[in-house]
Amino acid sequence: MTLLVKGGTVIGPTGSQKADVLVQGEKIVALLDPLFSATIAPDEVIDATGKYVIPGGIDAHTHMELPFGGTAASDTFDTGTRAAAWGGTTTIIDFAVQKTGDVVQDGLAAWHAKAEGNCHVDYAFHMILGGVDGDSLKAMDSLVRDEGITSFKLFMAYPGVFYSDDGQILRAMQTARENGAMIMMHAENGIAIDVLVQQALARGESDPIYHGITRPPALETEATSRAIALAEVAKDCPLYIVHLSASGALEAVAQARDAGRNVFAETCPQYLYLTLEDQLGAPGFEGAKWVCSTPLRSKHESHAKDLWKGLRSNDLAIVSTDHCPFCMKDQKELGRGDFSKIPNGIGGVEHRVDLIYQGVVDGQLSLERWVETIATTPARMFGLYPQKGIVAPGSDADLVVYDPNGTTRIGVETHHMNMDYSAYEGVEIQGRVGTVISRGEVIVADGNYHGRKGRGRYLKRGLSSYLV
Repeated sequence: MTLLVKGGTVIGPTGSQKADVLVQGEKIVALLDPLFSATIAPDEVIDATGKYVIPGGIDAHTHMELPFGGTAASDTFDTGTRAAAWGGTTTIIDFAVQKTGDVVQDGLAAWHAKAEGNCHVDYAFHMILGGVDGDSLKAMDSLVRDEGITSFKLFMAYPGVFYSDDGQILRAMQTARENGAMIMMHAENGIAIDVLVQQALARGESDPIYHGITRPPALETEATSRAIALAEVAKDCPLYIVHLSASGALEAVAQARDAGRNVFAETCPQYLYLTLEDQLGAPGFEGAKWVCSTPLRSKHESHAKDLWKGLRSNDLAIVSTDHCPFCMKDQKELGRGDFSKIPNGIGGVEHRVDLIYQGVVDGQLSLERWVETIATTPARMFGLYPQKGIVAPGSDADLVVYDPNGTTRIGVETHHMNMDYSAYEGVEIQGRVGTVISRGEVIVADGNYHGRKGRGRYLKRGLSSYLV
């Protein structure tokens, strides 16, 4: 079967061009001059006139079905990847979890069991190391060599749950430096945060806004700087800071990059658009909807402005979502009267492509940088390029036909995530995901869903091609 996406403007990391995209089976086989493509007779034609043709989005940070705080993320691999498809994301990289004392390979097997046969789009895994010891360090080598898992996440936060001390972090970084893997870091000083949390609760400060107040930007900046220093000691181990939200942390990343270090970072849409005062500080318990870690930052400081600048300058390489949704009913409500018991997470896998496109409309990013941050760089950073992340011959036919003249109004009544509220309720985007193609198969078109559970494939990843 051949498919021709005709009449659109193909957007890539190096520029834009009027071209028709010829797909055969699951692969892109050619970018054609429109005059030439008029001479061929494909089995199916998709009219992209007046629209952008971009690579399918890659969300490099999701948490489907993640157990947390006595509950679990409300999106399964079925509902979450279906929502991703609706929003123009055709690949996710989720996090398999090893808890302290457990066998790393058992944690990976558990995540394969959750995902296999349930995903609507292609998927891969990072590995969370909840306990760094001799066995888990050996497992890092085997996962890189045999399982196509080439990135490992550690936590400087959540003492007693996922926390690793500096010695454990250094050992993991040394191992990654030898086997070529990337270390991903949740960079917050969890020991100090726990002190601030207990002090706030003792004063009777229990509303959701105190989740943000007790996780101040300085403790993200300190942890980010410490992680960068440890990576330097580990002979420049590749380091990727997840969900960066604070100006000071960004400055630390920028300084390391200016020195030529293999230090990278992502941010998330919530830090670009939402704030401590307006969302976390909503009346009553409403702020629980926006409890996530790192937390939303103050609108009276320059964090969001600096993050947009970081995306333009490539000090921030990627926009991911940290998609970890919880419903208000029976989940976020677990923290009524004690903000520290509110499950941490915001749902957004369906809206990332649109929300960052709004940055293009607003003059924050170029079209090419939009595509880089949502698709091309995630593919390169995490060993999926050029199979994914670019519209080019030989690449998977993961394509989004994006309508810059359409509009998207975000809300709980229209989203497809398994959540009883929307973190972006009422936000209107000046653009719209139209047709979504995954490995040559049209899965979203004309406002209808044509995909199916189980068609998504597991992707074994290579080493990063983004290192200097």
